[in-house]
Amino acid sequence: MSRVKMGMIAGLAATAAIFLLEAVNLLLGPWVVSFPRLLSVTLQMPDNVAVGWIAHAVAGTLVLGPLFALMYKLIPGQTPEAKGITFSVAAFVVLSLTVAPLAGVGMFFMRAGFVALAWMILTHALFGVVMGNVMARLMAREKRGPVVIGGAAVH
Repeated sequence: MSRVKMGMIAGLAATAAIFLLEAVNLLLGPWVVSFPRLLSVTLQMPDNVAVGWIAHAVAGTLVLGPLFALMYKLIPGQTPEAKGITFSVAAFVVLSLTVAPLAGVGMFFMRAGFVALAWMILTHALFGVVMGNVMARLMAREKRGPVVIGGAAVH
């Protein structure tokens, strides 16, 4: 399997984990402004949260996952999870310093408040933990090679 495919799978798994956290936040709270809500505001569609959910899925799976996979060896960190945290929080910082101010929500989305900033840092760090862990498992699986059962390779 290619590095990019592994990154897409890792990004998808991490995105799914954050979706679950955000769903709990929305269903039981909301305690803080959700990242999909902030994305929909950033994309100038504040009344359509679905746009934020889709943007998060696309960014996590098709952009951040493959980029993480391609940069994996260059990212500082002793463990795959630490590499994931470093990468995802760095991606959040870049987004917060470029896209957020241009969209009118302020640097680091501060117009949403400090609790929203803390929530986004936490969810990005958790995104990185899941992405790093899944990526490491996929790379280890690749090193072991295919499992052969009855003469046919099984993936």
